Amino acid sequence: MTIPSNISQNAVDFHGLNQLRESALKSENKANTLQQVAAQFEALFTTMMLKSMRQASLAEGIFDSNHSKTYREMADQQLAMDLSQRGGLGLQDVIVRQLGGQTNTNANMPLPGQTFSIDTVTIRQDLRRAVKEIHENALDADSKELLSDTEHKKFPQRFKTPEEFVNYLWPLAQQAADKMGTTPEVILSQAALETGWGRYVLKDGEGQSSFNLFNIKADSRWDGEFVAKNALEYRDGKPIAEQSRFRSYDDYAQSFEDYVSFLQSQPRYREALKHVGDPETFVEKLHEAGYATDPQYADKIKRIMNGDTLAQISHKNIQNLGY
Repeated sequence: MTIPSNISQNAVDFHGLNQLRESALKSENKANTLQQVAAQFEALFTTMMLKSMRQASLAEGIFDSNHSKTYREMADQQLAMDLSQRGGLGLQDVIVRQLGGQTNTNANMPLPGQTFSIDTVTIRQDLRRAVKEIHENALDADSKELLSDTEHKKFPQRFKTPEEFVNYLWPLAQQAADKMGTTPEVILSQAALETGWGRYVLKDGEGQSSFNLFNIKADSRWDGEFVAKNALEYRDGKPIAEQSRFRSYDDYAQSFEDYVSFLQSQPRYREALKHVGDPETFVEKLHEAGYATDPQYADKIKRIMNGDTLAQISHKNIQNLGY
């Protein structure tokens, strides 16, 4: 039995190792078996090297978790396997010679420029999908609800700085953006304008947060909780304080979910939703549809979206999430 050289071999597929063991026991094609053993040793060494490099980092990202660590370890193992199959670090030939074998410098010689042409994008996507499925299958309905409650309790009712605002809400904004087909930056920019970077989220009479990041009003279509507050509206270009009811949520996640549902269920926002791929046009169309009465509403959102504050913070979040 011979073991074919497979560059796309899966690092977590143990079938190939069983074949390698059987081939070694039967003493079939010793030269090829020795080459495969050397490749496995080189992959193991590379994995250890990558692990040491990970451990030498100064700090973990704010969104790191056991699941992200598992994903990185699996990705490193696959990367090490692919490197070894493509010639790797040159240790294979040394190991083969030490074990008394002869190297074949032409059999698996890669073409110029292809030595390290590893499809890491596909590897990341496959492993991320696998880890997500494992994580979701491991959680039953009760544990998911418990996890959700625990995560929401971490969110402050009032954010102290723009950085804190973005760091906490970025994952929720990303989920909402994915549902709409737009960017998290434009959604966070609108929320930042509506709430002053989370410092002025509307509260009820007892001082509890409404978690309403987009100041969506509680009209006749809303049958949930609400808070009544004086809000600044523009009539004929003039600001006027008017008493209004605003929707109240249990947490910020509900606020993002209702924001997406609110826009997608209202016919007047259909034109705006056609331009979600262009955040600036989307904001302009949203304003034209009557989302807010402030004549400078769209321009204010665009200034936040294109400003240095959001750009610097969102860049850090993208790096921490590994995008």
